[in-house]
Amino acid sequence: MSVSISAKEVNELRQKTGSGMMDCKKALVEAGGDFDKAIDILRKKGQKVSEARSGRETSEGIVLFKIDQSEDKASMLSFTCETDFVAKNEEFVDLGNSILEHSFNNNLDNVEEVLAATIDGLSVSQHITNLIGKIGEKIEISNFSAVKGEKIVPYIHAGSKLGVLVSLTGTDGVDYQSAGKDIGMQIAAMNPISLNSDGVDKSIIDKEIEIGKEQAIKEGKPENIIEKIAQGKLQKFFKENTLLSQSFVKDGSMTVDKYLSSCSPDLKVESFVRISIG
Repeated sequence: MSVSISAKEVNELRQKTGSGMMDCKKALVEAGGDFDKAIDILRKKGQKVSEARSGRETSEGIVLFKIDQSEDKASMLSFTCETDFVAKNEEFVDLGNSILEHSFNNNLDNVEEVLAATIDGLSVSQHITNLIGKIGEKIEISNFSAVKGEKIVPYIHAGSKLGVLVSLTGTDGVDYQSAGKDIGMQIAAMNPISLNSDGVDKSIIDKEIEIGKEQAIKEGKPENIIEKIAQGKLQKFFKENTLLSQSFVKDGSMTVDKYLSSCSPDLKVESFVRISIG
């Protein structure tokens, strides 16, 4: 005996799960009109698609940010998928923004906390699984960061696949928005690994010294100066890969540190976050 499913029931299930109208109707029919069973059917469908596509790369998507009106708190996430087509999908973008909004408002700090958070009775992870079942592509939160500071300036590169948050101090009486945008562009373009040499992980330093020594040995340099050569190469590495020591992209005659000083002796970068896709 067939079960009569009303448009109201279908719409209610759609509102609850975010699944398409036809998928909701099929699930309700399969469940014999049982709403909870229909939800389980849709979840299992999404889970099956998710598992089937788990090995796929998510090299497309969007980087989104939200910043407090006082500019002292911001969050940024990368919401990724397999194709550019889905990255422009309205439901994909809406879910990404909803996740960001909830994460920002609830002071979440990392991807794990975000995925476990609950929105409208479902975990974020389940919302994503449901959308995977509907769209048919792997979707994930690839990165998430929350930043607090005196003043935070965001920068999103054209195409919304790369974003930066710059936390500044000493901003009183300074056009920190312009300076922050310049620093954001610098970070986007040059991808520094840390603010300065103090922030570089010891394992990276050890590796660079080892590489420097190996190069010096291959070049036949005297043994007594190999360490000095390696240290010199390490300093060059710091200059190229730490933000404050890098040449300023808009004026190569100065470092980023000197650029900040030219804006104001008090203006400093406290921290930064760079999130990219692909």
